[in-house]
Amino acid sequence: MARGSDNAPPANPRHRAHKALHRLRTSVRRAAVDSFRGGGSDSAALTVLLCSVPLLAAGTLISSEWCPPEALALPLVAGGLLLRPASLLGLYGVAATALVAETALIDNSRANIDPVTPGTILVVAAVALAGLLIAQFRSRVGVPWRRGGTMLFDLRERIRAQSALPKLPAGWYHDMALRPAGGQSFSGDFVVAARTGPGGRTLEAVITDVSGKGMDAASRSLLLSGAFGGLLGSLPPHSFLPAANGYLLRQDWDEGFATSVHLVLDLDTGDYELLSAGHVPGLQLNAGTGRWTEVAAEGPLLGVYEGAEFHPAKGTLRRGDVLMLFTDGLVERPARDLSEGVDRLTGEADRYVPAGFRGAAWHLIEAVAKDVNDDRALLLICRE
Repeated sequence: MARGSDNAPPANPRHRAHKALHRLRTSVRRAAVDSFRGGGSDSAALTVLLCSVPLLAAGTLISSEWCPPEALALPLVAGGLLLRPASLLGLYGVAATALVAETALIDNSRANIDPVTPGTILVVAAVALAGLLIAQFRSRVGVPWRRGGTMLFDLRERIRAQSALPKLPAGWYHDMALRPAGGQSFSGDFVVAARTGPGGRTLEAVITDVSGKGMDAASRSLLLSGAFGGLLGSLPPHSFLPAANGYLLRQDWDEGFATSVHLVLDLDTGDYELLSAGHVPGLQLNAGTGRWTEVAAEGPLLGVYEGAEFHPAKGTLRRGDVLMLFTDGLVERPARDLSEGVDRLTGEADRYVPAGFRGAAWHLIEAVAKDVNDDRALLLICRE
């Protein structure tokens, strides 16, 4: 009796074509992923650059005025951005050979000065060294140059998205501004906020100041903002800072401490609790008296020791009241008392009382800490 496979019908041509197309799509997708990760082949770029070297050398031999020997630096720069270190060394070998050939073949009688001078060799060698360092850095990081800037831009936008404040119900207004140190795009200060509780009637907002500033603190700030955003609303309010403290301790960073302030605001009654982890006090404007009062809670820095306890300060935002939370970069200066910075901030803030603090956060940072070499964050919560 014949086996079933002997009587099987031949494969459908459309089925074979479909499988071949699927394999092609898979190969292209994998090649794209490898290219993004820096693991794709660089043979095409290497071939183009290798061909450009003899063309440039020939141009120098024909007309060194229009194509000087230093032109060999151009493929070396491109190679530093496109090639792996091993391929780059091969390109360097070809370029060095071309430079030696130019030196030997150029007829000195055609020019008063030999186009290939020791300075030319030094310039090409310096460019080659810089290209090799760039290639080694890219190889270690695993990110191709053409996507590195895109990834940094994406990280910056994610930090901004995580700092977006939720929409508040009628009768409430908020404003927030972040200013990194030195005009950079990344900051060690960040804000995360969410509406929690039944019906989203509670606003929880956290301002954190990571040790360090600017780019030095950016990676830790990004990691913590994601972790804190996940914790916010997932835990009871009084459990947030202890959980955040435990998270920092588990990271075991050399410079791993941070200050933080956690606001828990009832949007129906205006009652709030403010929990602090070594953070500067908040300020509340009483609409009835027109005076600013300090709202200070007790608690140690995050990431210092286990079992830390955080005791809240309580208050109420009535009609027209304003609560202002900020980081120390806004009020602290070397050789100046903290109270002086607070007085200056409240003095500037009084100017925005008639307008209801609409768009005031950015202007307040500009007024009191425009040129400060520190990260600055300011959050305003207003009950209209």
